[in-house]
Amino acid sequence: MFIPATAFGANDRVLTGHIGVGGMGRGNLGKFLDNAVAVCDVDSKHAENAAKIVLDKKGREVEIFGDYRKLLDRKDIDAVVVSTPDHWHAITTIHACQAGKDVYCEKPLSLTIAEGRKMVEAARANKRIVQTGSMQRSSDNFRRACELVRNGYIGKVHTVHVGLANANDPGKLPADSEAPANLNYDFWLGPAKVRPYNEKRVHYNFRFWWDYSGGQMTNWGAHHIDIAHWGLGKDDSGPLSVHAEQVAYHPEMAHEVPEACRITYDYGDGVKMIVGQGQKDIKMGTRFIGDKGEIYVNRGVFQPSSEEIGAIKLKDSDIHLIDSNNHHQNFLKCMETRELPICDVEVGHRTATACHLGNISCRLQRKIEWDPVAEKINGDDEAAEMTHRAHRAPYVLG
Repeated sequence: MFIPATAFGANDRVLTGHIGVGGMGRGNLGKFLDNAVAVCDVDSKHAENAAKIVLDKKGREVEIFGDYRKLLDRKDIDAVVVSTPDHWHAITTIHACQAGKDVYCEKPLSLTIAEGRKMVEAARANKRIVQTGSMQRSSDNFRRACELVRNGYIGKVHTVHVGLANANDPGKLPADSEAPANLNYDFWLGPAKVRPYNEKRVHYNFRFWWDYSGGQMTNWGAHHIDIAHWGLGKDDSGPLSVHAEQVAYHPEMAHEVPEACRITYDYGDGVKMIVGQGQKDIKMGTRFIGDKGEIYVNRGVFQPSSEEIGAIKLKDSDIHLIDSNNHHQNFLKCMETRELPICDVEVGHRTATACHLGNISCRLQRKIEWDPVAEKINGDDEAAEMTHRAHRAPYVLG
């Protein structure tokens, strides 16, 4: 039982452990029900509910952990699925790679740019497959849109619109209180700074606070900016400058992240990407604008500017992108073949980097210059400091 299942060949069941089994974690667990043998969460109710899902649907018990490091100690587990809040993605993913596990990590890949690069380095150094959960790449409509753009069927692209969702306001903060007995709150905080427990800052609401996430920029930007990069062929690159304007916050600061913004990304090749939240001219999704046509794509939507563009069939000589119709199965397949998955850790890092740069510009409300080769901000020490963050001991990378 202590030999990884993958050692026996492609026909043997891959065994997965699941770190973070709250809302998104339960969703991911549902995609790996045939594989799951262990669940881990700092909230014991989440862990127990997840274990019950496997028992009810598959008639199989799984081991329950409150500390992900003990889950990683199980030698029979081949891969882990990380669905924690964003501030835990890097540490758990890197430790999993070092433990010899492949990783499916939810988007956004990282909390900071520096963390993302360390995650890539850990995956490469330990020869691990790491899939980022930006699952729109595994949908036909997004792939088709990007293939048409990449092959020049809408002409030279000069502008891309990326629309983000509005902030779903968690509501007025109640008074701080004691954490419930089922939640190991110190472990939940992990590498983040210590602050009193508040029910509107934990679990799903983590997304609205800088200590743990980056708002809708990292939530939806990790999807729609990812598609923009795929269509533009920017998976190993990034913008040269980022300029946030029209930035607005909650008037009573019920949360920290922006409620509206308009951010211009300049890629230095005549292409500008404009990311909008709360902008009337930019709707949710990704819109590629070329000198011969347009394509707008969103979940369940493929909308070319003409019937002719929509009817185009790729030639054999055209660029054909990876064709995946199941993001989780693509991960399992790549565990078998050891080929890079459709949203490899490097891809996830570059997308998350664009999101983080947008947030840095929003917070400082000024233009920043970015070197995508050296991966550093030039000429702005304050902005450069925001590309990394110290981890609180003992929750540090080792």
